[in-house]
Amino acid sequence: MAEAAKTLSARALFLGSRIDLRELARTGSRAAGPVVMLIGQHGYSMIFRFGVVVTFGLTQQEESDILRSLEDSVRDPFPEPEIEEVTLVIDPVSTERLDAEGRLPLREASVGRLQVVAHVLAKSCVLSYYEQSVAAAFDPIEQLAERLSRGLDPARGKTDILNQIGTVLSILARTVGRAEVTEKPEIVWDDAELDRLYERLATEYELRERDVWLSRKLDLVSRTAETYLDLVNTRKSLRVEWYIVILIVVEIALSLYEKLF
Repeated sequence: MAEAAKTLSARALFLGSRIDLRELARTGSRAAGPVVMLIGQHGYSMIFRFGVVVTFGLTQQEESDILRSLEDSVRDPFPEPEIEEVTLVIDPVSTERLDAEGRLPLREASVGRLQVVAHVLAKSCVLSYYEQSVAAAFDPIEQLAERLSRGLDPARGKTDILNQIGTVLSILARTVGRAEVTEKPEIVWDDAELDRLYERLATEYELRERDVWLSRKLDLVSRTAETYLDLVNTRKSLRVEWYIVILIVVEIALSLYEKLF
């Protein structure tokens, strides 16, 4: 009778904008990627500087202990973490692709393979969070674009639009600068097998396609906001020019009055 395949739970939690790894690196392994910590006999936690913790095979209590120990290291923590999870099925003859039930077969639960899975889950988790953030910001920007196309003044003030541009720049910095969503992790650079695994999983989770979609949305939000600011500044310049013209006319009228009377 064939032995049942071993399963392993994997959870990625996006906790905040950044996690300070300086103290954590002293107690864990920092080789070619996140800080890796062995929890218990078979569990792992992998902590990324861009705010994500990925756990493998941990109990609820062990995961809670990890999150509690990180509270002082998380910068700009979110009220509720974004979570991405998958069940790993350890099967030596698997194709290492997501199955119809959404589970991910792996040939072995080696640290290298788990790190590849952690990178993909972490990036997918970051994308999910910012996809929702951009979707929430896109509706008012769409309304602004519609009002501008109809020649109407925007319903929102200049400060709100500046805040919108700031939000867009912040998301770009975090997804491109910190998470490096489209970049391959260092661990796969010199290992062809891990590189193939990463490429398969990145395709399964559509990391590059989702990054392109997010970038296009951010670009549209940014260009719409900048167009509005240009219009506001142009209108202010026209007002100033009219004020100058009126002052000149008044000055001429006063001069003529003095000469005639």
